[in-house]
This record gives sequence, structure tokens and C-alpha cells, in this order.
Amino acid sequence: MNEALLCPLAEVPDGGARVVDATAAGVPVVVVRRGEQVWAYANRCPHFSVPLDFEPGDVLCYRSQVLMCAHHSALFRFEDGRCIEGPCAGASLDAVKITVDGNAWVVLNP
Repeated sequence: MNEALLCPLAEVPDGGARVVDATAAGVPVVVVRRGEQVWAYANRCPHFSVPLDFEPGDVLCYRSQVLMCAHHSALFRFEDGRCIEGPCAGASLDAVKITVDGNAWVVLNP
């Protein structure tokens, strides 16, 4: 996988998430942000492998702490993607390696 620009950090809401179609990752990626901290996960719930968003690109987040799968209401922590409540409790989202470059772009790392 090659390094690729995903999106400007400013386009990821603070305390929220944005779905990015990342061809280089092979799957759409959910970029999650809390302040200057940023994480990314494959947009795929471990319970039945469905996307986290029901409406394309709209991932529900609560209190800048958790993502919610729109299909099963499973809750995943921002910082490690671990499911803390729902039908896949204890499972985790697939992490995607990213960094934020000097131009404030979220970059997919090989």
C-alpha cells in the first residue's frame, strides 16, 4: 500500500468522523478526530462486516468518545476501535495506519 492523501484534517469534525474512499487502503476508511488526535479504521463493523454508516459518509459519534455502527448500534472507542457495547463487544475495528503531515493532511501510511 502506498502513502496517499486521505483528506485535510480540517474536514474531519472535532469529536466526529469522516468516511473517505481510500483506494490505496482497498476499503473506505473512517477518519476519527478528537482535537489534534486522529485515528483511522476500515469502514467495516466486525459484526456481519457491514459499513458503520447507514447514510453514506454519516458516521454517528457520541461525546467525542465513541463511534456507533448505524446497523447494530455497537459502540467503538475512538482511540483503539474496540467495541465496548453491542453485539460484537470485545471485537475491534480494523485499524488503518495514518499520520498528519506538515500541511495538515491526513495521510495513509504504507
